[in-house]
Amino acid sequence: MKNSRSRFLDIRGLRLHLREWGAAGAPRLYLLHGWMDASASFQFIVDALAHDWHVIAPDWRGFGKSAWCGADSYWFPDYFADLDAILRVVEGEDEAPVRLVGHSMGGNVALMYAGIRPARVAGVVVLDAFGLPDRPAVEAPGRYQKWLRELTEAQRPRVYPDHDALAARLQQDNPRLVPERARWLARELAQADGEGFRIAGDPAHRRVNPILYRRAEAEACWRRVSAPVLAVEPEGDRLRERFGISDADHAAAFACFGSIEVRTLAAAGHNLHHDQPEAVAGIIEAFFLSQHV
Repeated sequence: MKNSRSRFLDIRGLRLHLREWGAAGAPRLYLLHGWMDASASFQFIVDALAHDWHVIAPDWRGFGKSAWCGADSYWFPDYFADLDAILRVVEGEDEAPVRLVGHSMGGNVALMYAGIRPARVAGVVVLDAFGLPDRPAVEAPGRYQKWLRELTEAQRPRVYPDHDALAARLQQDNPRLVPERARWLARELAQADGEGFRIAGDPAHRRVNPILYRRAEAEACWRRVSAPVLAVEPEGDRLRERFGISDADHAAAFACFGSIEVRTLAAAGHNLHHDQPEAVAGIIEAFFLSQHV
């Protein structure tokens, strides 16, 4: 495995962790992880990269080795602000557009950020990231009611007796995950909790978001994206269908982008970066090299 190093930055009042691979002078590639995941999750992709890159993968606030926000809830716009602040620190005075790769939630952050700050982004690769279905306003009272109730309840994460038990759970969630990768992830993503281990992440992430998802707002951001976009999706086991996003809605979302390419990957589920890291790494490199960005 390629060796990584850690860097901690004081970003917007929180200590955020960045995992980095490769020489600092190489072309930079930012990898953005998904919900209840962490930067270490990209190790298998980094190992498969054929070219020299300076890979930078932050742990989002409240995940991995980054600090918890200490509030009752986490708000999605904070990811935009954290990414923007990280880029200002890492890139310094260099305002050159950056390359973004995001999985799931991280992909949604990347796509919306690319529309919020179009001049800041040179290209985006998203791994099974598709937004969420629009929620009708009638759901608001019940959503707020559930949120208020959850604020009074302690969020208790599931604790596993050892790393092997956590690895088994990872394989249960993703049967394609081979044992050696599951064991490695179990150690990298775990955090001690009493006499056992849990996934490193603030349990507050599991509280319901009281703000309804407004797909029209996401689409308005997507329409402003000027960078080329590559969407990589699993051929089967489509998570978006379980979220209630129809093929028509999915096609309409892709129509928002001025330049988008869609690739499907066989023998992979939602965690493409775990199931087919070699293929994903090749797709990422070919995309950015062909775009000359």
